[in-house]
Amino acid sequence: MSQISIDQLIIAAKSGNLVSFPTDTVPALATLPSSAGLIFEAKQRSQDKPLILMLGEVNDLWQFTTGTNQEIEIWQAVADQYLPGALTLVLPASELIPAVMNPLKNQTIGLRVPDCDIARSILRQTGALATTSANLSGQPPLLTMPEISNHFPQVFALDCHSQTKGDRDLDLNRPTIGQPSTVIQWNSNGWKILRQGAVNFIDN
Repeated sequence: MSQISIDQLIIAAKSGNLVSFPTDTVPALATLPSSAGLIFEAKQRSQDKPLILMLGEVNDLWQFTTGTNQEIEIWQAVADQYLPGALTLVLPASELIPAVMNPLKNQTIGLRVPDCDIARSILRQTGALATTSANLSGQPPLLTMPEISNHFPQVFALDCHSQTKGDRDLDLNRPTIGQPSTVIQWNSNGWKILRQGAVNFIDN
């Protein structure tokens, strides 16, 4: 499928299609949470590997999780320090998370707000999206939109030469840093690092 403009990509995403756009780590393969099965199918991904819910604003995180007031204060402190950024918080999931996002682990949800203007601009208009890296399961992440279009012809990928007036200073065709986000999970004893990635997380 040919690459498309930002406005076209937003329409495609809101219609439940697979889309791809740059983030601060590796490009995202994304769709509406209710259509998350498309990601598992496209990537040939095992259902025991949960997806990440990506959002445009930090303040929108908490509606998708559930915890005590004390826990939310702790989570908010971490978000204030590291987000937007390359850190994924795995927290208890609220009822807003469809089971299809994490078929075998639907009690928790990974949440992230990328430090990337174009990604956040898209996410503010689409709402939260189910995301993962753009690659076949077990293969290295693809790092540019042309690569993603070639490997996933069914995906609506962002045309890096089609920018809105406010985005013209961004070089959307440049490779991303190529390193995924750091993933941390909350439990009753505090934070546990599930994957060391781009952020060096320190539990205060």
